[in-house]
Amino acid sequence: QVQLVESGGGLVQFGGSLRLSCAASGISSSGYDMGWYRQAPGKQREQVAHITTAGGTNYADSVKGRFTISRDNAENTVYLQMNSLKPEDTGVYYCNRPWWSARWPWGQGTQVTVSQ
Repeated sequence: QVQLVESGGGLVQFGGSLRLSCAASGISSSGYDMGWYRQAPGKQREQVAHITTAGGTNYADSVKGRFTISRDNAENTVYLQMNSLKPEDTGVYYCNRPWWSARWPWGQGTQVTVSQ
């Protein structure tokens, strides 16, 4: 059974930074492309970053230049470094396989709240 556990969220001021972690168990995530998603209040979940098995990355326009996705295959963990945070980045952040792949069961997510 694949389990994804996200952590690292919190309350941060406008312009601040957070680093999110996604630990996978039950499978070696290093063999899969991985993505970070966020779900803002009242909105659909959207993919904001994606990393391939080779380390290639892609970002939604809304976070490009501010967010960085990375992975540590030895730790079976994917990270999302978020800088220059804005209130519109507020939401619950999840990791999983990219939207075009068969996703694993969703974790509980980690809440990110950016204040003015």
